[in-house]
Amino acid sequence: MQKLRLGLEWFLNPDHLPFLIGQRKGWFKDAGIELELIEPAEHLDAVDAIARGEMEVAITEPLHLVEDKAKGDAVVGFARFLHTNGGVMFLRNSGIERPRDMVGKRIQYPGAPGPGGPAIVGTMVRADGGSCTADDFERVNNSFYHTDALLEDKADVATLAFYNFEVVEARHRGVDADFFALKDWGVPDFCQLILITSPALLEEKREVFDALLKMMGRGIDFIHQHPKEARAIYNEATENSLDTELGQAIFDATVPCFTFDFSMSEDYYGQLEAWMAENALIKSRPGKSNYWTNALVLR
Repeated sequence: MQKLRLGLEWFLNPDHLPFLIGQRKGWFKDAGIELELIEPAEHLDAVDAIARGEMEVAITEPLHLVEDKAKGDAVVGFARFLHTNGGVMFLRNSGIERPRDMVGKRIQYPGAPGPGGPAIVGTMVRADGGSCTADDFERVNNSFYHTDALLEDKADVATLAFYNFEVVEARHRGVDADFFALKDWGVPDFCQLILITSPALLEEKREVFDALLKMMGRGIDFIHQHPKEARAIYNEATENSLDTELGQAIFDATVPCFTFDFSMSEDYYGQLEAWMAENALIKSRPGKSNYWTNALVLR
């Protein structure tokens, strides 16, 4: 039996359902894997945790994969499994009607005062025909509590908001919220969840990771083919979180986001790299072929 520790990018939520199902149904054990899901106490530096031997694989987003590789970290991505719609959330009563209305606004994002928030919002403004610099925005860090930041008048817009979570949450709370999607306004669509490890571990545990992907795919199939049982498994694992109206709404919005295509293209990462370099999110481009492989998913 091979022990495999999987670091979650956030608290346990519907995004992780394929892995929960594989655990509860015993599929991982049947495949010779003892899978442990590691829920971080705070936002996880997955690459460092893998390097320290605290886990073998982790969930992250394409943006962070490129950031880590650009810093010189030993990391490789090898499968995606979820693709949602994300962008910049705002309240309809704020006077914001189109992206260029965001010039001069307060941006809420967990990485503030880093460059990420103004890079995203500024790109949208320019795609809408406006002009701005990074200094045109006030940067607000209210952790991941995007809706609270808007409701408490700490910020005017919030990024990065996922439709299946933050927008659903805001509307559930009676807020007339909307958002500008990345893909519609010039920002590479990095609202995807991927699996990463180190190149050494990928080589050493290739058969284990291959089995992990097969069970992950089986879990996604199960979600769509047996929705009631999938919902029951998640509800039990999260101590009846689906008994609340909000929990059920987030779950329902997340299920369609699971993808059957685990691959990603070099063209995608080339575009993402170029945008990140242009907006000073990375100092140098690491080279798109150096940190992503489709070898396990395109056989």
